[in-house]
Amino acid sequence: MLRAYKYRLYPNKEQSQMFAKTFGCVRFIWNNMLNDSNDFYCATDTLFIPTPAKYKSDYSFLKEVDSLALANAQMNLKKAYQAFFKKNSKKPKFKVKRNEQSYTTNMVNNNIKLLDNHIVIPKIGSVKIKLHRQLPLDSTIKSITVRCNTIKQYYVSILVETPDKPKEVVKVNSFLGLDFSMGEFYVDSEGKIANY
Repeated sequence: MLRAYKYRLYPNKEQSQMFAKTFGCVRFIWNNMLNDSNDFYCATDTLFIPTPAKYKSDYSFLKEVDSLALANAQMNLKKAYQAFFKKNSKKPKFKVKRNEQSYTTNMVNNNIKLLDNHIVIPKIGSVKIKLHRQLPLDSTIKSITVRCNTIKQYYVSILVETPDKPKEVVKVNSFLGLDFSMGEFYVDSEGKIANY
């Protein structure tokens, strides 16, 4: 079972700058992929979303941030298009800097770690976290989403997977059937008669 837990982050100045750079790169990738996908769709009537690798050769600053954050932007754009074509949502829009910023990265080779009052985030380092509740002991971190709202407060949502607990099977040792009749109130399956 998957479940997300949200916590407040307190990055230092350098970490805040790296978060801002990552948000900017994710926004840049999203907007460029969206623009190129729209152009391709208008020309061919076929949906094609380029990979982030297409842009890295021309824009070297993209190599400075977490590559999984950029890959997740591509996956999110693909999901947004799928929802649009199924008529479940509006057409994907370009992202702007003034709104809440976010990015998602995945757990790979234990690159995300929860310590006492810090969380280790790829390309950012050990960031102070307000761990107001513990994750379940048997849980495994799958991914994290870092957000920064318009008043510069940082949060992290940690998506964890916990094993499904088997449902308890209730064993019935005996049962009793009731048959309602015209003469008596009921007759049970053992032959006992109940009168009014």
